[in-house]
Parts: sequence; C-alpha cells; structure tokens
Amino acid sequence: MERNEVESGMRRVFAVLGSVIFFFIAPGTVDALVPWWISGWRFQAPLLGFGFLLIVGILFIIAGGLILLDSFARFAFQGLGTPAPVFPTRHLVVTGLYRHVRNPIYVANVLVIVGQGLLFGDVRLLAYGAVVWLAFHLAVLGYEEPKLQATFGREYENFCAHVLRWLPRARPWRPAAED
Repeated sequence: MERNEVESGMRRVFAVLGSVIFFFIAPGTVDALVPWWISGWRFQAPLLGFGFLLIVGILFIIAGGLILLDSFARFAFQGLGTPAPVFPTRHLVVTGLYRHVRNPIYVANVLVIVGQGLLFGDVRLLAYGAVVWLAFHLAVLGYEEPKLQATFGREYENFCAHVLRWLPRARPWRPAAED
C-alpha cells in the first residue's frame, strides 16, 4: 500500500470518528439538549388547535435527522473531514442534498427544532428555531462562505452560482465537466 493510500485511509478514519463526536456535540446540543431545557419535551395543546401539526412535526424531525446523518457521512467519506471547523474537509462536498441546497446541515437542524415545536405545541421552540437559523445565517455569511471561497476558489463560486444558500432547488444541480 502506498503512503498516500495509508494517509487517505487514516484521514478517513479520523473524519468518521470526528464526525460522530461532532454529531453528538453540535446537533446533540442544539437539536436535543437545548430544546429539552426549553420545553422539557412536554406535550401541550396543538398549535392553533391544528392536530395535523403534530404529524408535520414528526415528519420534520425524521427528515431533519436523516438529512443530518447523510450530510455528516458525506463530509467524512467524500470530503475527508468533518463539519467541525477544527477538522475541515479536503474536498468540497457537492453531492447528495448539497446538489439541492448549500447548507443542508443547518436546514436539517432548524427542521428538527421546528418539528419539536410543532410536535410539542411549544411556541418557545419555534422562537428558538428562528434564533438558531439567524445564528447559522450570520455564521455562514461571516465565516463559512469566506473560508470556503478562500479554500476552494472557483469550484465554490460555481457551486454558489447554481445552488442557493437556504432554499432547495427542485432539480439537483450537476456541475458541468468543464466547470
């Protein structure tokens, strides 16, 4: 086995371990611990008296969880890094849900929080979800996008030109071979 293959394999192992640890620290705190502190995960009457919002909440939580798992796996296996800034990816991830929206991890976190607000009928969780989205938005504008631009240059510019930050595309974007 060549040295580059060994280094790549070791990096992948650290990327997977780092992603698992970061998954429990970041989404575990933002999407589970803080909402539990806010609401105690106690059910209240459905918001506005609409019982179907409980089902919508469950669907949001499931969708958000699946998006998080998929995105974290893509960072580890394709990007050879983690979503954590301390161990960033070596490759720009533009597959899977990243072909629809630039920030699926953040979208997923907000979906999970809003889902809990709908499921538990707790307006405080919906307000928390709005605050979390605003914090994500400011972090993306102030840190992530400049860092990705500096790291990946034209590849990232092309990605940004075709994939929106928060609103998913209906059709997945596929980078052209010449881009």
